[in-house]
Amino acid sequence: MAYASVDELQKVLSGKVFHYAKDSKKAAGRALGTLVEIITFYALKSWGFERNIAIEKSLPEFGNSDITHNVEYSLHPSTSLFSERFNRSSLPLTAKKMVKNPKINNLSISLDFVRSNVLLSDDLILRNSCFVCKWGDFFINAYLDEFSKDNGTYSLVRLGKKPFAIFECKRVGVEEGMKKGPQTIEKAKQGAYVARVVSSLQKIRLSDGRMGGLIQNRDGSFRHGDYYELMAEIIASKNLEYLSQFIMTVGVVSNHGNWFTSENHNKELKVLAQSYDWLLFLTDVGLAQFIEDVLLKPKGGMGVAKEAFLSSYSGEKGLNRFTKVKMALDADQALQSYFKLQQDRIENWFNVITPVGKPLTILKDELRILKEKHWDRIHS
Repeated sequence: MAYASVDELQKVLSGKVFHYAKDSKKAAGRALGTLVEIITFYALKSWGFERNIAIEKSLPEFGNSDITHNVEYSLHPSTSLFSERFNRSSLPLTAKKMVKNPKINNLSISLDFVRSNVLLSDDLILRNSCFVCKWGDFFINAYLDEFSKDNGTYSLVRLGKKPFAIFECKRVGVEEGMKKGPQTIEKAKQGAYVARVVSSLQKIRLSDGRMGGLIQNRDGSFRHGDYYELMAEIIASKNLEYLSQFIMTVGVVSNHGNWFTSENHNKELKVLAQSYDWLLFLTDVGLAQFIEDVLLKPKGGMGVAKEAFLSSYSGEKGLNRFTKVKMALDADQALQSYFKLQQDRIENWFNVITPVGKPLTILKDELRILKEKHWDRIHS
């Protein structure tokens, strides 16, 4: 790694990009958090889950719908409705325009539930996972298929209200003169709480220190056993009763300066590791490599991504074009190409903290198995 640590990189960014900010190091730290979210999002896209992703969706607690929590990324059962061609003169491509398409008339969607979101703006800013409207026990998202010169294609996709997995990213910057940020344990507890309360498969600590699992049968009785053995059984099964309320929880943490290392767990990392089904550690090497390839020494067409990043952090409001929600279209295309071509190397950026001894390929396999379940029957 060209820099001694991500903290050194943060200082470089604070001087080169965020010099205008009152607290340039804190502004750089927030940007690093955004980069972790973007890495996670484009990794999911490269794994084939783009049409399942919802961003910042409200998720109720299991058995307690009065309390909901927004989660960064949730993966939902999806069904393609239709694709449609458009030309640049029809931009901006708004949700209200898309639901007026004649192909959608037979869906009986009330316009009262249509959002004002824009999938693609006049100046070619893409909204990732564009929420269009609610539809009973489902909701509809729009995704851009392709765009070249003056023409493109978008798709409308029906997503089930209940996700089969969630991903959350956690990073807290280190303040000058301190060993770690003052809010690290509180943010860890927040993430841990959500991870423990959204799924029907409950975690219980056994007297010998092992993690047990508990899930209730329809007749009121309980099934219990080793947590990860029970989780694997649920994922592989066709038991509609168990699958209907099961949600796999995945956490992504970063910054050795705060979370220590994947081998040396501090209190915060231990709290997260015992709460998420999968806890991934984005290494300093990985984050630094991404920053170097995209922002500091862009190659292979990544200059457009750097330009989008710099314009988003110019100190002026309303110019966001490099976030998990809004991305300049040329930067999106460059990032998709980067993650596709570098997939093996990028996957090596992640260390698996929990479950111990399982590689990232197992997580990808489990997500694909869940994606391909017959969810219409499961949730009917």
